Amino acid sequence: MSESNASYSGIMEGSNAKRGLWSSRLAFILAATGSAVGLGNIWKFPYVTGENGGGAFVLVYLLCIAAIGLPIMMAEVLIGRRGGHSPVNSLKAIARHDKLSPAWWMVGALGVIAGFLILSFYSVIGGWAVSYVGTAASGQLTGQSADAIGAIFSDLLGDPITLLVWHTLFMGLVMLVVAKGVRSGLERAVSILMPALFLLLLTVVGYAMTTGEFGRAVAFLFQPDFSKLTTAGVLVALGHAFFTLSLGMAVMMAYGSYLPKNISIAKTSIAVCIIDTAVALLAGLAIFPIVFANGLEPGAGPGLIFQTLPLAFGQMPMGSLFGTLFFLLLIFAAWTSGISLLEPIVEWLEEQKGMNRTVSTLGAGFVCWALGIASILSLNLWSDFAPLGWIGMLEGKTIFDLLDFFTANIMLPLGGLLVAVFAGWVMSRKAMEDELALSAPMFRLWYITVRYITPVAVGTVFVYNLIGA
Repeated sequence: MSESNASYSGIMEGSNAKRGLWSSRLAFILAATGSAVGLGNIWKFPYVTGENGGGAFVLVYLLCIAAIGLPIMMAEVLIGRRGGHSPVNSLKAIARHDKLSPAWWMVGALGVIAGFLILSFYSVIGGWAVSYVGTAASGQLTGQSADAIGAIFSDLLGDPITLLVWHTLFMGLVMLVVAKGVRSGLERAVSILMPALFLLLLTVVGYAMTTGEFGRAVAFLFQPDFSKLTTAGVLVALGHAFFTLSLGMAVMMAYGSYLPKNISIAKTSIAVCIIDTAVALLAGLAIFPIVFANGLEPGAGPGLIFQTLPLAFGQMPMGSLFGTLFFLLLIFAAWTSGISLLEPIVEWLEEQKGMNRTVSTLGAGFVCWALGIASILSLNLWSDFAPLGWIGMLEGKTIFDLLDFFTANIMLPLGGLLVAVFAGWVMSRKAMEDELALSAPMFRLWYITVRYITPVAVGTVFVYNLIGA
């Protein structure tokens, strides 16, 4: 072993010996997939696909996953395992060892803060899903008109106390898992939640096959019609491919820091991308047949899950049962993502402040929960409050809107762009070769992609998001 490798192994093992490692490659795949599979797959992918014409959008999305998402995921996992610490301290350790600018730690900090801010409002949306399980199970959706379904959602958003209860419950579920650590918490949770999520998703897909519109849904998703694809649609596909894999949030760096040295970063990252994409496509196959069978619009926008689909569940046979199963699926997807969003800040607090796992989880979770209250109030009592409304592109945006805008449009793409620059232009090529352990042609392909193609693509999305706003 070279002196360089010995030094890195010492850093990594010293850190991971205290914090624990994933027990197997499967454990890491389940955890990383749990992070990637979330509201982006079940909630956002179907409606952005519907808005952008279906099959052609899906094809571009798949290409973006392979060409942009996978290389950045490998880079993030590589950095996490190489440093063997929280995202901030991993970048510090690598920069110190390779005599690079110490300022690179800020890339890790940017991701940690972005994930933390996302969780504050993500938990509110997760609370909506928890609420809708009871709404569907109690039969409140059965036989309701579109106006009545819309009123159920509006009443929920208009009641801050009810939203606070569901937000608190969801955040409590996230904290409960994170507090237990890597093996007893994260690994045990995803080993139960991910198989349950797949089972629920396949059950809903099975029902969708009985609607008589499954073939139409398959054609909509998999037959490209490029006349329906716009330049904006291509950039949405690129941005969503990035978002859905939990990139730019420091999550994969945090999870990578728990990855044993003998597990292939490339193989596990490919597996995560394939499973995450499969879930998104299955979600489309679950949702669009129900939408088409009930004469609804596939491009219904963000309301597709909480307004359009509940209308369909209310009209179909056994709708209460399948509506309940669907929202349980949504909770599981949001829960596994929520766990991953809280983990990087908890990992940092353990290292930097010397807190134990329980105290760091309670502290970070409480602050995140409190921040979420601002998002709740922006949906009702503060709905007319636009803190940065004097800035043209932010006019009319509530606190909830601002958190979503700044994280999705600025922090995540900027974080991903900087990760690509760090891996492609700054970090030691020899160090990356050692971590990835790929054949020479495969490493060269990855290196060229992350060095040239990925920064340009992510940078384009970043600029477009700012100009388009």
